[in-house]
Amino acid sequence: MTAIDDLLANNRNYVARHGHRELPTEPQLHLAVLTCMDSRLDLFGALGLDLGEAHLIRNAGGLASHDAIRSLLLSQRLLGTRSVMVIHHTRCGLESFEEQALQSELEAEFGVRPPFQLGAYSDINEDVRSTVRTLRESPFIDGTEIRGFVFNVDDADLREVLVPE
Repeated sequence: MTAIDDLLANNRNYVARHGHRELPTEPQLHLAVLTCMDSRLDLFGALGLDLGEAHLIRNAGGLASHDAIRSLLLSQRLLGTRSVMVIHHTRCGLESFEEQALQSELEAEFGVRPPFQLGAYSDINEDVRSTVRTLRESPFIDGTEIRGFVFNVDDADLREVLVPE
């Protein structure tokens, strides 16, 4: 059995316990969360969210990439979200390398430099501020409420990072 086989068995058990329920497509809290893909972030548990309440948009580092902005645009335009939480976290893998050095290593290995930034950073608070500013400045994002936070992976505490307007 592989990990995927185990997850498929888990799904069959989940379906048996939960049965059919039809949730609306629009998130009930009109909230989208841009966060990291890190498996240590249980944001449903830490924020007290339930299914159908918020969109979670995840990528390495919770960056305001073109695809994250695309997802937020569609979330707001088609599905009624208005508030955006940016949640980065402690001990993130993006703090563990230097951007240009890894870009050079990848170019040497693959023969081509990645056409995208990897997102390395050294100051988590400034990285949150930068992500929030990028979203606020985007013409595609409704900036009604965009706030930034740092999630502590060791104790699940959520700390707000103030970003002046």
